[in-house]
Amino acid sequence: MITPVGTIACFGEIVMRVSVPHGELPLQSARFDAHVGGAEANVAVALAALGHDTAMISAVPEGPIGDGVLGELRRHGVDAAPVFRPPGRMGLYYYLPGGPMRPAEVVYDRAGSAFAEAAPADWNWDHLLAGIGWLHVSGVTPALGPQSAEAVLQAVTRARGAGIGVSFDGNWRGRLWDRWQFDPAAILKPVVAQATVLFGNHRDAALLLGREFSGEAEGRRREAALALLDHFPSLAYVASTAREIVGANVHRLTARIDSRDEAGVTDPTVVAPVIDRVGTGDAFAAGVLDGLWQGRGLAESAKRGLGLSVLKHGIHGDFAPFSRAMVDRVSDVARDIAR
Repeated sequence: MITPVGTIACFGEIVMRVSVPHGELPLQSARFDAHVGGAEANVAVALAALGHDTAMISAVPEGPIGDGVLGELRRHGVDAAPVFRPPGRMGLYYYLPGGPMRPAEVVYDRAGSAFAEAAPADWNWDHLLAGIGWLHVSGVTPALGPQSAEAVLQAVTRARGAGIGVSFDGNWRGRLWDRWQFDPAAILKPVVAQATVLFGNHRDAALLLGREFSGEAEGRRREAALALLDHFPSLAYVASTAREIVGANVHRLTARIDSRDEAGVTDPTVVAPVIDRVGTGDAFAAGVLDGLWQGRGLAESAKRGLGLSVLKHGIHGDFAPFSRAMVDRVSDVARDIAR
């Protein structure tokens, strides 16, 4: 496992989340709640809260909205200097919380954003990767369009060539892919081929490998992970979660990390009440990376990822700005319960 020596960089679009207040339909009252988010920014904030030096590589529009977004990242300890400021618009998504017999819904408004319009040549990777010890990307970025897909492939290829560790979170976004690309696997495979750590489950494996995985849950996840590790030689670890929805605000989660030789699996953890599910997968990714970099082993790293994800379920917004001490306490409680 490569331990990062230098700053951890996250590359992707920073977005504004516009949320309908809980218990309301859109425009039922004259109010929306706004949060800064985005899959990669969520990981950068979570890792910064855990004490890591992190930086965000992105593009946000010039002007007061972009200023406010970068100020929010800096407030959480993320270096925003690599973010460039072209003219344009901010990418948005609308979050519509669910209710009885009504699931939560996300509506994207990201087309033509400053990030999505950036050309591959706009990213100077020699400069942007200087002093970087790790690069984290996700499947959201290539889903935005061909320019973003080319940029993320260049990023991971240059990082890998420079000896920088790469992590990739599948973060499947079907609505984004359907706008322009009906063969996402062809775009994603060269990106995953550069990664050391993959966050994805048997569904991601089915998409990438063109085959289904069946059987009981843990056996299926292990089979899928081994298939991914076999197909992508650069991969060292595959991490995933499984969610059982017990009730509207009660979920049961498990997590695992697989390598070629072993697996670390958590006990089920009940999350209640679920305040906000958005960003919980990004929190899991941050917790797993933190555990692996500390050499905690697969089982303990899976627990830390799950613990940070559980914490995120309890607060509004996309970010999981929890301290290492808080994550340690959650891991200790989980360990005591398991005994």
